Amino acid sequence: MAKRISLHEFQAGLARRLSEARDTRASALLGIQAGNRNWLLDLTETGEILAVPTLAPVPLTRSWFRGLASVRGNLFGVVDFAAFHGEPPISTSGHARLLLIGAKHGLNSALLVSRALGLRSAEDFEPVAQPTDPDMPWIGEQVQDPHGNRWTRLNVTSLLTHSRFLNAAQT
Repeated sequence: MAKRISLHEFQAGLARRLSEARDTRASALLGIQAGNRNWLLDLTETGEILAVPTLAPVPLTRSWFRGLASVRGNLFGVVDFAAFHGEPPISTSGHARLLLIGAKHGLNSALLVSRALGLRSAEDFEPVAQPTDPDMPWIGEQVQDPHGNRWTRLNVTSLLTHSRFLNAAQT
């Protein structure tokens, strides 16, 4: 029979492992999938990863703004990260997750992603030549893992400060 641990012990262990991961270069990136694209984020730019709670829709917003989520009494604006890039919307069931970002910048923002892919080592990736798009400065370096899968580095600060991301109002 599997050993049972309390929620408190689990959270303490997870916090310890994340803290250790932040202290080493070997696990400096978090991998996520949003739609058909794999993304890499610096751990220092991310917050919690949660199962998708019930979202409260907000009228007169763009289709990629999925609504508001209450996380321990705090409201977070939820952006469907695949739909934000013109892909089909992400289903909120199955492997979908909510990635809290922006707390470091004083913004309660969350990205709805298809799945969390876990911690990755920056050393496991090779740069791939790819032109940059000045209209989307949050799209960073394109890299490739040893299996040939392409990944995109996400510049969270550029995303959180970009007018397109901040203006969810329907026009």
